[in-house]
Amino acid sequence: MHADARTSPAPHTADDLVTAAGADHVRLVYDYLDAGDLDACASLLHDDVALDLPGGPVTRGRTAFVHAHRDHLGSPARHEIAHVVARARTVVAAGRRIGPGDDSAGVRFVDFFRIAADGMVESCTRYYHAEP
Repeated sequence: MHADARTSPAPHTADDLVTAAGADHVRLVYDYLDAGDLDACASLLHDDVALDLPGGPVTRGRTAFVHAHRDHLGSPARHEIAHVVARARTVVAAGRRIGPGDDSAGVRFVDFFRIAADGMVESCTRYYHAEP
């Protein structure tokens, strides 16, 4: 008996594989930032990575990215990621940023990452939840 083409999984495109690798890199970015391993975090970033955080100018480059992301809002924090959605070289991560002295709820955020063709993180734009 031969496999029915309608029930066979669709082949993965190169873009799908890049997106999957990028999603893994995004998860590792948070893990490395939280562990304080800035070199490992930087190794996942494109050379000219851009970071757009609320309240400041866009930063460019690996070193600027890791320091700005780590120290945003005044101090290093722990990230609890609740959801990661990836499609077409875009990864969206939603979670909470919990810094020293924050209440147990932390600050909710959504990060939009763009993944370069080589699977490295190319850019990140962060949005915070705000009460209306």
